[in-house]
Amino acid sequence: MKKKIILVTAAVIAFSVLAACGKGEDKKPAENEKKEAGDMEHGGGHGDHSAAAKPASQDLNVSFTFPAGAAKANEETELTIQVTDKDGKTVNKYDVNHEKLLHLIIVNHDLSFFNHIHPEFKGDGKFTVNTSFPAGGEYKVFADFIPTGGINTTLSEWVKVEGKEDKPAAITAEAKLVKEVGGKEIELALSGTKPNEDVTLTFYIRDSKTKKGIDNLQPYLGAVGHVVILSKDANQYLHVHPVNEKAMGPDAKFATSFPQSGTYKLWGQFQHNGDVFTVPFVVDVK
Repeated sequence: MKKKIILVTAAVIAFSVLAACGKGEDKKPAENEKKEAGDMEHGGGHGDHSAAAKPASQDLNVSFTFPAGAAKANEETELTIQVTDKDGKTVNKYDVNHEKLLHLIIVNHDLSFFNHIHPEFKGDGKFTVNTSFPAGGEYKVFADFIPTGGINTTLSEWVKVEGKEDKPAAITAEAKLVKEVGGKEIELALSGTKPNEDVTLTFYIRDSKTKKGIDNLQPYLGAVGHVVILSKDANQYLHVHPVNEKAMGPDAKFATSFPQSGTYKLWGQFQHNGDVFTVPFVVDVK
């Protein structure tokens, strides 16, 4: 069956030195959104992104493709990510970024679904991965990668999934930033909640029964943890890495900045005893 191609064109959203986040306005973002992530939040950095010889990410395009034209809810399907340059030529060289060539983030409209997976590079500018979606509706997919000689780049698009849609849930900031996941209690503290200020996110991870801090976290993708942050409308994306990548807990610190007020959802991801666990929080910045 002929594949239906969803093309991503060159609408660019530039990130500030640490991060860029937008207003939490609950509306569908502009179609064919593209983001330049050279200055995006990455604790520990990726070196100098300012060299004039490096190609700008606005010269890149991506398409997300399903074999049947659209995915179906609760059915495993192959998702293909095709990266090309401004002339339509495939991009075939990528730098390893936290142990992977490409990070793929998938969320639904109300951000209740989150998936962080890693497609396999097949050559000819193409990545593929098998995945599934829990319900029908629109999902936003973010391809996060570094073309060799270029800058950290994130390209995104809304894709349609066929099937019954779940009733959307409200995205509301939580008064108490404490969650229990997989026998662990995770508490989040923010050093501030104002826009245009440096903010430290501190995750404190303890055993939910003994309340003893866990100090033997294992590296996840080359670091103590990773944090993905999205504005309420999914227009703004941050992939945040820790201040100290070699930390082992019980606390893990991440530095970021929120240049605009709004509601944001964030997901912290960590690994302990061979299991990766994900903990979500919703915060207001004002």
